[in-house]
Amino acid sequence: MTGEDGARQFLLHGKAMRQKIDQETMRRTYAVDNRRVIPLGFFVEGFEYKILGLVPSNTHLFGPKDPDDVVYFFGADRLGRDVLSRIISGTKISMSIGLIGVAVSLVIGVTLGGLSGYYGGWVDNVIQRLIEFLRSIPTIPLWMGLAAAIPLGWPPLRTYFVVTLIVSMIGWTSLAREVRGKFLALRGEDFITAARLDGLTDWEIIRKHMVPSFSSHIIASLTLAVPLMILAETSLSFLGIGLQPPIISWGTLLKEAQNIRSIIEAPWLLIAPGTMIVIAVLALNFLGDGLRDAADPHAH
Repeated sequence: MTGEDGARQFLLHGKAMRQKIDQETMRRTYAVDNRRVIPLGFFVEGFEYKILGLVPSNTHLFGPKDPDDVVYFFGADRLGRDVLSRIISGTKISMSIGLIGVAVSLVIGVTLGGLSGYYGGWVDNVIQRLIEFLRSIPTIPLWMGLAAAIPLGWPPLRTYFVVTLIVSMIGWTSLAREVRGKFLALRGEDFITAARLDGLTDWEIIRKHMVPSFSSHIIASLTLAVPLMILAETSLSFLGIGLQPPIISWGTLLKEAQNIRSIIEAPWLLIAPGTMIVIAVLALNFLGDGLRDAADPHAH
């Protein structure tokens, strides 16, 4: 081993891959090409882009030192597209659907749950029967039926917002039940009676006294609901009834690994987006558990 080769072993580098085609089975296989080493480094030059869409630059945090080399850290898909870049782009879509879906569920759940618990009577009966009807419908068939009604010719942005509304259709029911229970417990408290005698309207009592009294519980519940929204979008897109290309999400990335051949020849198509989903769901669940424990004075 020469001195140059020995020093190269201690530098950041990657091995090139060589494609082989079996002439009998016509299967493609990939093997490491030990004859070619690609040096890697931090703050290297590459293709031009704009930081935050404003400042032009060609400096990249990490990559090959030679701008002519191409490195796929998470591999490439069947069309030669970088899986890591697609996962980063898909994270924005999947996470935003979870956050927007939870925001829609928050508005609907707090509004209907608050009306049901505060007024009671026929208002409570109507809202509770509606919740029971929605919860009695199997979730996946309901989503499939709603997603099948989306016209195929719609632009991607409109489809994105419709899918967000679809995954919010069921999420608000559990929050509405919780809000109703809290309102039933609070409407007989002394401070609510004092506020009513003070001349406050029903809307002011709900907005200034009742909702803030258990806002920490709502925040914890919503944090735990975000993973369910993400999994719902992923399931719809994986089944082919949610987001469709050219929109990139974790579900559409998993759709690339639906057949056995892709899993055998390119397992990273399943492992990379699947790992991101697991990490995101676990992180949000841990955050929700922490917020719930912090908001509950009897948790410790």
